[in-house]
Amino acid sequence: MRRFFTSESVTEGHPDKVCDRISDSILDELLRQDPATRAAVECCAAYNTLFITGEVTTRAMVDYEAVARRVIKEIGYHAGDFAYDKCNVIALVHAQSPDIALGVDSSLENRAGGEASDLIGAGDQGMMFGYACRETDELMPLPIVLAHKLAFRLAQLRKEKLVDYLRPDGKTQVTVEYEGKTPVRVDAVVISAQHNTHVTHEQIERDMIEFVAKAVIPAELLDENTKYFINPTGRFEIGGPEGDSGLTGRKIVVDTYGGRCPHGGGAFSGKDPTKVDRSAAYMARYICKNMVAAGLADEMELQVAYAIGVARPVSVFVDTFGTGKLSDDKIAEVVKKEFDLRPAAIIKKLGLRAPIYAKTSSYGHFGRDAYPWEALDRTADLKKYL
Repeated sequence: MRRFFTSESVTEGHPDKVCDRISDSILDELLRQDPATRAAVECCAAYNTLFITGEVTTRAMVDYEAVARRVIKEIGYHAGDFAYDKCNVIALVHAQSPDIALGVDSSLENRAGGEASDLIGAGDQGMMFGYACRETDELMPLPIVLAHKLAFRLAQLRKEKLVDYLRPDGKTQVTVEYEGKTPVRVDAVVISAQHNTHVTHEQIERDMIEFVAKAVIPAELLDENTKYFINPTGRFEIGGPEGDSGLTGRKIVVDTYGGRCPHGGGAFSGKDPTKVDRSAAYMARYICKNMVAAGLADEMELQVAYAIGVARPVSVFVDTFGTGKLSDDKIAEVVKKEFDLRPAAIIKKLGLRAPIYAKTSSYGHFGRDAYPWEALDRTADLKKYL
């Protein structure tokens, strides 16, 4: 059976990603000074104004506006109404609600005399998903891997001045054709690249196909029937927050698996690791990647659910889509036996108190070896269950 699956990505200059990058950069500055920081920082960018909101409890002293302007400059908005030195920045940040802090400071288990890892309760209720598969070396779905690489290539061409007309905003999309579960070809490529006024649409089309699409996508996946849609409206001069409003956490499917598996709904950017929206999603990816790499399954989805103020998850669910070498119930038991899913244990295992988050804000949180949750340090040990 042949089927098609599509995933998208965006560049760091996309308005939503501008907000993600600012939120995570503020979080990094807070953690650099005070690793015990509690933060949930969100931004909204619209036309010529950036709003910074959220809740922060910390001993750190951070100039939110200065961080935001630095990030906007790094991304490349040097001109226009949202230029780093021209836009309005309004910060409305308050301390974490004491009602939430009650359960994070001391979990339900800790109040009953639990272990050291029971100290921190989950910062919110919710369900988080992890996923891994054998489609790519990254153990990620091919469509999202290619979409991210196309978006990164757009930024690379602009920053290295290999193409002189590109501006920071951009979007990519890839449709992959599958035969069963095996990817066999790329059916469609969509690239929308913000550009200066002096360039023609014909030149953009030629350059994007030659220097982006064909430079990134393996030649064996392209054929005479592959369709290319380059700046389909014909013009993309106005971009970033001037062209559309941006919001932290609005690209959660781009951040994760490109729609291949469910998403619990919680965003990542701007949140410290007591927020299981972020930390448990990272741990779930770590578990799935190690389990698949160990050979326990060719594809694995893991759902972990929490109650606010409770350290231990209320449920752990596994689906291997018929590829598991053990039953899904038995693999779930392996997960619960081998991996500690309490927030304090996750934070310690993955080193999540460090200022590592700004670089996660673009081109996906998963599939890049730079992150501790991508390590394959449990693979050899897990093979004992085969």
